[in-house]
Amino acid sequence: MDEILKRLDKIEKLIESINLVRKDVLNFNEACEYLEISQSHLYKLTSSDVIPHYKPNGKKIYFNRTEVDEWLLRNRTTTTDEIEKQAADYLIKKGRVRI
Repeated sequence: MDEILKRLDKIEKLIESINLVRKDVLNFNEACEYLEISQSHLYKLTSSDVIPHYKPNGKKIYFNRTEVDEWLLRNRTTTTDEIEKQAADYLIKKGRVRI
């Protein structure tokens, strides 16, 4: 019986996460869950205007999921292979490659 309850709990959490990804507008608690951060951290991000958010009536905070995704994907780190390729391309353009 315990195993069945654990499985049902897993299924319920999976369904909730699927529904969360389908929504275009997230409320504050949904955004915390989606970003996997604490409420206090999200409050800090919104109060310092670091993350894009909306306050239609000046109280409740909402987030556009697409904008949150874009915010998450900013400041990409370049891989070592990409840096080496850029350096090689630069040297080839400048004609400074010695063979």
